[in-house]
Amino acid sequence: MSNERDKPLKTQQSVSLRPVDETDLEVIFAHQSDPIANQLAQFPPRDREAFFKHWHGNILGQVNVLARAIDFDGKFVGNIGHWHSDGQALIGYWIDRDYWGKGIATQTLAQFLPLVSARPLFAEVAKHNLASQRVLLKHGFVLTGQLIQESQDTEALLEFVLR
Repeated sequence: MSNERDKPLKTQQSVSLRPVDETDLEVIFAHQSDPIANQLAQFPPRDREAFFKHWHGNILGQVNVLARAIDFDGKFVGNIGHWHSDGQALIGYWIDRDYWGKGIATQTLAQFLPLVSARPLFAEVAKHNLASQRVLLKHGFVLTGQLIQESQDTEALLEFVLR
């Protein structure tokens, strides 16, 4: 019979956020090109030209967009953002698949949510993405009961809101 002292110690690895910059875009492009991550997010990848046009035109340098790089123990592993669309304040994040299941999304939201004053705040998640649903629920989001189907989504997404 083992006791608590015999269990290996879990070290808390740290997440930090910083502004996304131009040098992060190649890695973000690779993240959004991962077919397994695309299936989980139910969002198709953009081709190179569309990706860079989107980031340069809609995200970087926009005053109404808050985009942060997610660093995990000093390594860039994803991004999180806040923007407005059709009158709603939204958030979304994308984490490199090699870093799934390490608590990064939970730590990221804990640091990011205080930076966003807009409420209600919405997030859209694939029905089968249970991990992201749990992260949102842990941070006070609730399921609205609405299904969201935007043109780029491969299937309707569940809508969550933080009031």
